[in-house]
Amino acid sequence: MIKNNAVLATVLFALLVTVSSVSYTFYQLYQVNRTKHIDNIFTKHSLISQIYHTYIIKQISEPMFEANMALYELEEVHDKAVETIIREGRILKSDGNGDEVMEAYTLSTSPFESHIAEQVITSMIEYKGHIYFWVESSRHSILLMDQKIEPYRPVNLISAYGTLMMILMGSFILIIYRLHPLRRLRKQIARFGEGDMGVRFRIDGSDEIALIANELDTTQKKIRSLIESRTLFLRNIMHELKTPIAKGRIVTTMLSDEKQRGRFEGIFERLESLIWEFALLEEITSGNQYHEKKEYRLVDIIDGAIDMAMVEYEAVDRVIDASIKVEVDYRLFVTAIKNLIDNAIKYSVEKKMKIWVEEGEIVFANIGEPLKNSLSYYIEPFTKDHPTKDSFGLGLYIVDAILKEHDYVLAYERRDNINCFICVPVKTKRK
Repeated sequence: MIKNNAVLATVLFALLVTVSSVSYTFYQLYQVNRTKHIDNIFTKHSLISQIYHTYIIKQISEPMFEANMALYELEEVHDKAVETIIREGRILKSDGNGDEVMEAYTLSTSPFESHIAEQVITSMIEYKGHIYFWVESSRHSILLMDQKIEPYRPVNLISAYGTLMMILMGSFILIIYRLHPLRRLRKQIARFGEGDMGVRFRIDGSDEIALIANELDTTQKKIRSLIESRTLFLRNIMHELKTPIAKGRIVTTMLSDEKQRGRFEGIFERLESLIWEFALLEEITSGNQYHEKKEYRLVDIIDGAIDMAMVEYEAVDRVIDASIKVEVDYRLFVTAIKNLIDNAIKYSVEKKMKIWVEEGEIVFANIGEPLKNSLSYYIEPFTKDHPTKDSFGLGLYIVDAILKEHDYVLAYERRDNINCFICVPVKTKRK
């Protein structure tokens, strides 16, 4: 699946990496800005500590202390709210051990006394959107709410992050939109490869994908024109040849010399056979014909091929299970089997051959001379070992073309003195 969508997977991976990197960067910025914000606010604690220390050692009066608190917009928190804020609030920063301070917290009721030296610890607490300063000494503690300062809210940072994410997602959607024609183009190429000559590749636009698609469309038109020209040429030749052949056969019947009549009949039969092979070849290779494939018993196909080859049933030893079925176009597959039977008997020393099935492969065997060349030489059209009419000609070429249409390949093996031509299913992995 990933291989079929490698470009999309690459773009998606790049998007994920980019989003992750940007998110991590903004998170770091958030942490830095929040820390700076807390540090800037906490600088106020030194002034609060100084005022509070002056107050507890009785160097300023209580009204003066309250006036200083009001000046810096600090309000003392009383009653049970203190315990709730201390217990549930979140310590942002402290110049002492804030956790220990909270756990040891008790409201002192002892009167203020004068002390020469008092240690003052200040902790900044956030609770329900407000900032509090918890100031404590060994004799007394106080909780002050800062009415002016608010907790850090990264509104600008979130806005920038959201804007950047929207830009990234928009870019990703745009890239997918621009790559979408590639999926359509791939499907069209697959249809063209399957023989659909009416498919069109043209795409409006001037980008690289459109240029490739339009070049494919131009090439497809040229290929279709060449195929149509070849088909028309072959059909015209076959049509023009049929008439003189028919006339020649009629004239042949009028010959009094039996030997000459037999010779001419053989020539005209050979010409008719070649025309029929040309027609079949054109049908297979043009890709314009629809081949209806159904399930047939293999024994029925072989019997039909024997009838078509006009050979004696005794010449073909069939070792085939009647339950074996194949999904094929009957007419084409019978033709391929007929050519294999015809060749096997023609080049057999005993003028006999044998057919059997082993592991899904159909084997056509005869006793004869081994092939002088590789099989690939004989499946080319018009190849001949000897310049005589008894040659492979188009026989194996047609067999190979028909087998490929049915997801088979033709193979050859020499087993002792036996030649074996084997129809191997494409999905079968031979050892």
